[in-house]
Amino acid sequence: MTTLTRFFPGDRIIRLQLLIIVAVAVLFSFTLGGSFYSIGNFQSISSQLPILGMLALGMGITMLTGGINLSVIAGANACSLAMAAILVAHPDQPQYFVLAMLAGLAVAVIIGVLNGALIAYIGVSPILATLGTMTLIAGLNILLTNGAVISGFPAAIQYLSNGSLLGIPVALLLFLLVALLLWVLLEHTTLGRSLYLMGSNEQATRFSGVNTHKVTIAVYVLSALLGWGAALLMMSKFNSAKAGYGDSYLLVTILASVLGGINPDGGFGRVIGLVLALIVLQMLESGLNLMGVSSYLTMALWGGVLILFIALQNRKS
Repeated sequence: MTTLTRFFPGDRIIRLQLLIIVAVAVLFSFTLGGSFYSIGNFQSISSQLPILGMLALGMGITMLTGGINLSVIAGANACSLAMAAILVAHPDQPQYFVLAMLAGLAVAVIIGVLNGALIAYIGVSPILATLGTMTLIAGLNILLTNGAVISGFPAAIQYLSNGSLLGIPVALLLFLLVALLLWVLLEHTTLGRSLYLMGSNEQATRFSGVNTHKVTIAVYVLSALLGWGAALLMMSKFNSAKAGYGDSYLLVTILASVLGGINPDGGFGRVIGLVLALIVLQMLESGLNLMGVSSYLTMALWGGVLILFIALQNRKS
């Protein structure tokens, strides 16, 4: 590992992720040739990564505190359904477009406050609190829509998935911007430092004068707002909203967070690590799809990559 340190960044987790990316790229270059590096394949990756990325950021930020947010996808669907109902009822009316965005934000804030309050003030464990809100929200989503699809959105929504800037998809640029802002928040703000301290030792953080209740609520509100961002991208990509969209992403968001170097017990993790983990997962999925591999086998291989990553991470130099 001493030799590799000279060529890769100092963070050991980042080095391992970069090595995995290089290994995957070389493997698929031999097995798939130019098809893996085609424009169409990169477009496919760039269209899928932002949605999963937003959800993974929402999951990862709660895991940094030693918590978890199992309701992130159900919450995102609730936001999308609230926005979709207003947009479809009042098409081509700019004032209702703004109202729809605000409605989505309000739903996200309510969900975040509910999760945070259950954990901070009532003392419910994060996994049980968010499991309960996930079930509640998912049930309400289906009840209020009868499981129907709401479709037909204005061009401004569709532009997020169809538009590009300097040849780069707008959705990907939006995700990278959000990831950058989250990095700034975690690394250069009081809230970010408090969040890491809570993950390391919540009781000591409370005794040091940090209002851990407020930090917890802020973290879960921020997680829900990232879900709102994912909701916008899902609405744009599918030109519709439905209660069950993205359900298969839940375990993948946890996988991406852990693979990205976030300690499930809290206290350690970086946004860049999570972004690199998402790239690894999307490269694997895309390459295996091109090879005609079953999606179930793809999921199994993702788990294998996680096990390999953990083994390499904990290997003594």
